[in-house]
Amino acid sequence: MKHHISLFLIALLVCAMPLQAQKQKKKASSTPQQHLSGLGVSINAGLLIPNAKQANFYSGRPGNENTIDRVLRSEQYGTQIWTSLVNQGLISPSAIPSYSAFTIAEYPDMYYKLTYQIGVGIRYDYNSGWGWLLSFDFSQVTAAGQFLLSSDNGVGIPGSRQYVPCDIFGVEKRVLIDFSILRRFPITDILDLEFSLGADINNTKVTENAMMIGGRSYSILDVWGGQSPYAGSGSYDYINQGGIGFGALSSLALGYNLNGSAIDFGYALRYMQTKYKGYNDSDSFALQHTIFFRFNLNNFKLFK
Repeated sequence: MKHHISLFLIALLVCAMPLQAQKQKKKASSTPQQHLSGLGVSINAGLLIPNAKQANFYSGRPGNENTIDRVLRSEQYGTQIWTSLVNQGLISPSAIPSYSAFTIAEYPDMYYKLTYQIGVGIRYDYNSGWGWLLSFDFSQVTAAGQFLLSSDNGVGIPGSRQYVPCDIFGVEKRVLIDFSILRRFPITDILDLEFSLGADINNTKVTENAMMIGGRSYSILDVWGGQSPYAGSGSYDYINQGGIGFGALSSLALGYNLNGSAIDFGYALRYMQTKYKGYNDSDSFALQHTIFFRFNLNNFKLFK
């Protein structure tokens, strides 16, 4: 991933270099291209590359808010899982006589899938090339991994599989509010290079944490108040396991001017705290990467 980002930055800088060594003479009747100036709005869409560091919140390991064991070893769900695996021939009842004999051979190493990020913003650009941007972004992020459930507990039954692979995943929604200081450098009449530096506040909402065992989905999201799962789970209201974090960001973008408005293609790097219940602050900070397109509608000149 670092190699891909380095290639992207090099390509961006190469594109920013003047493509012509000599400037063509402008016709007297031509109108000079206008660069961004004044108040405007921005609309952006991009590819978010989350950091896998925080994804282990959804791993179901002991000590997490949501654990595999809590569901796997409960009478209500454990019996369902055991019966389903026996009926499919994935475990042997002689080796694992009941759900209480389940053994997790290996816990998952979680990762985040690539996802989208969309947003809107308000910006102001000064004639000096400086400016500021207040933006609001949204993304839905999915964590994924796989754990191994032992199928014979070392009995070594001929022809049996040693493990049952089980997928596990988590889904969260992120809202980010950024404030950045911008510096835009004209390269040609139609190209600008923009640098920015800023700070952000973000809010994370954990919406799902579930595992797939034998083709069936079982939620491990704690709606039981920390107790063993039971039929009356509706007596507890789910409390969001995310929270509010903060961070810093920097970006580099190549802008194409359109009569006072612009289209930017760029890269943003964040050092961001993604807050989760039960996670230490040191575990919740990580780098996040975004590759984006941004449409800057400055004074709505694009529509004139």
